[in-house]
Amino acid sequence: LKNYPDVPEDKLTVIHRGVDPSKLIYDALPSDEWLAEWYAAFPETQNRKLLTLPGRITRLKGHEDFLKIIAALKDSGYHGLIAGGAHPKKIDYLKEIKALAQEMGVAERVTFTGHRNDLKNIFSISSVVFSLTQQPESFGRTTLEALALGIPVIGYEHGGVGEILDALFPQGKVEMGDTGAIINCLKEWETQIVKPERTYPFTLDKMLSKTTELYQSLTIDKR
Repeated sequence: LKNYPDVPEDKLTVIHRGVDPSKLIYDALPSDEWLAEWYAAFPETQNRKLLTLPGRITRLKGHEDFLKIIAALKDSGYHGLIAGGAHPKKIDYLKEIKALAQEMGVAERVTFTGHRNDLKNIFSISSVVFSLTQQPESFGRTTLEALALGIPVIGYEHGGVGEILDALFPQGKVEMGDTGAIINCLKEWETQIVKPERTYPFTLDKMLSKTTELYQSLTIDKR
C-alpha cells in the first residue's frame, strides 16, 4: 500500500509463509549422536543456558545488540551462540563483531558456529532464540521454527517477526533496540519458566493451499 498507492486494497491477498509441523516436533531433543558431535565441537556450550541468535553475519541482524545482552548477563550461566555464516563480502564485518566481543569482555561467553544446516537441533538445546533485526523483515522463519519446537523467542516488534510474536508469543515482543527490556525478560523467566503454546497456525500446507486457491480464483474470474 505504501509503495503502490494506486493499487486498491481489496486486490491484495496476504498468504503467510509456513513450516511443516511434522518436522518440528514440540519439545523434541536431538539424538545422542548429534549431541556428542556438538559438544565435541563446542565444549564451551555444555551445561550452559544457550541464547541463540540465528542468521547470516550482516549488520542487519543485530549482533551488536546481542553482545550487549550477553555482556549484561555476567555470571548468570548464559552462553551466547551466533549461528550463521559470513559471505566473503562480509568477512570484515565478522572480524569487527569478534573484535567487539573481545573489547566488551564476552569473547569467552560467545560462540560463533559458522554456517549450520542443523538449526532445528541448535534451537532444541537453546534456552531462548532471538530476532534482533535492525529493520523489519518479511516473515522470520527461524522465529516460527523455534516457537514450533517449544523454545521461547525474544524479538523486536516489527515486520513479520512482530506479527508472528503477536499471534503466538506476545511475551517475547520488545521495542526495537530495547536491550534493557530483553535483559529484564530473561531475569523474569529464570524464576518463572515461559514457553510458547503448542500451536501451528502458520503451516506449509496452509501456505500451499491458499496459494493454489488464489490462482484458481483468478482463472475462474477470467473465465
